[in-house]
Amino acid sequence: MSKVDVVLGAFYGDEGKGKIIDYLSTHADISIRCTGGNNAGHTIEVNGEKYAFRLIPSGVLNEGTLAVIGNGVVIDPKVLIEEIENLKAHGYSVDNLRVSDKAHVIMPYHIAMDKMLEESRGAGKIGTTCRGIGPAYCDKYERSGIRMQDFIRPRFADLIKRNVESKNKIFKAYGYPEMDAEAIIEEYTKYAEVLKPYVVDTVVLLHNAIKEGKKLLCEGAQATLLDIDFGSYPFVTSSNPTLGGICTGSGISPKDIGEVYGVIKAYSSRVGAGPYVTEQNNEIGDTIRELGHEYGTVTKRPRRCGWLDLVALKYAVMVNGITGIAINHLDTVGKLDKIQLCVAYNNNGEVTTDFSTTPEYLENSTAVYEEFEGNFGDISNITKREDLPEKAKKYLDRIEEVVGCPIKFIGTGAGRENLIVVE
Repeated sequence: MSKVDVVLGAFYGDEGKGKIIDYLSTHADISIRCTGGNNAGHTIEVNGEKYAFRLIPSGVLNEGTLAVIGNGVVIDPKVLIEEIENLKAHGYSVDNLRVSDKAHVIMPYHIAMDKMLEESRGAGKIGTTCRGIGPAYCDKYERSGIRMQDFIRPRFADLIKRNVESKNKIFKAYGYPEMDAEAIIEEYTKYAEVLKPYVVDTVVLLHNAIKEGKKLLCEGAQATLLDIDFGSYPFVTSSNPTLGGICTGSGISPKDIGEVYGVIKAYSSRVGAGPYVTEQNNEIGDTIRELGHEYGTVTKRPRRCGWLDLVALKYAVMVNGITGIAINHLDTVGKLDKIQLCVAYNNNGEVTTDFSTTPEYLENSTAVYEEFEGNFGDISNITKREDLPEKAKKYLDRIEEVVGCPIKFIGTGAGRENLIVVE
């Protein structure tokens, strides 16, 4: 590993980043979550037990790895405490957890605001998870947000009273129930006492660790095409899950970043509304969904499924400076008789490999496919790329050829052991 290695989603999220993070964190001293909130999750299977992480970096499962929630994350205290208690119940220590004093806190009025705004959009709904993520980021940038350093100190009460008074004017105008500031203060002060021991200045902590030669691993939430700037706006998340968000969400300098791993699936999926060129809204899509168990880690919503889009992947490589690809679910797509791979777009009669998030561009683009043989057989116990069936190797080789980026990890099953690490 370099000083700081990064794992990012390269498509619309849910690519299986947790598996790659889990492997790399065994070689890291510190694992850091940099952006997003509890609207996204990583699932890791260990000894047949599944763990869904929404806020805590999944590296916490590795003894000796410090788990850090960075300043770019928005934190629902109740969810964080639930995760802490769940880990304890399964025999894991959380003494290695640290939370940035600069991370912003999701309050009940953020969640209510999220639901209210989504309902008011009617047919133009974005597909938000309604967990208060967007409104919490809005307050952050409007400079009325509450940070963890405020949350654990007496000034928290005054800030809540100020914010609730302001939010209630909006709720009243929309005909929504108003919030009770005193009730929030009473409930959330208890949460603050639980979380207070974990809150530190993580920027100083991380830079001291880098100076000491320790290895850091940054794990991204969501993915490139959900980025607030570079994704399919407005059907995006409220933060930057691309490489820039890693730096601003942790305080780590760009000069310290080494490898950037972009995670994909051997097919593709998307949750919520928005354009999706390779979507298969048909029997093939339904089959992929069931074979891949494509239901949201947090929301349990069925995901839209389709073929792998190399035009979009090239864009993700470009935006993030991806140095290596991690491809999951090769075993899943290998159960199909035939596999389609999108290698270009036909945009109004012009064949192109350029990607754009402009809605009209995506609406007027259709996928140009190449077909590959499926039926790979059982590949779950294969540990070397060269031992994969020729049909599987041909599929992987073509991905590398089109995208111009090497595949470094190959997921061959659900377990943490079902992973080929390409030397």
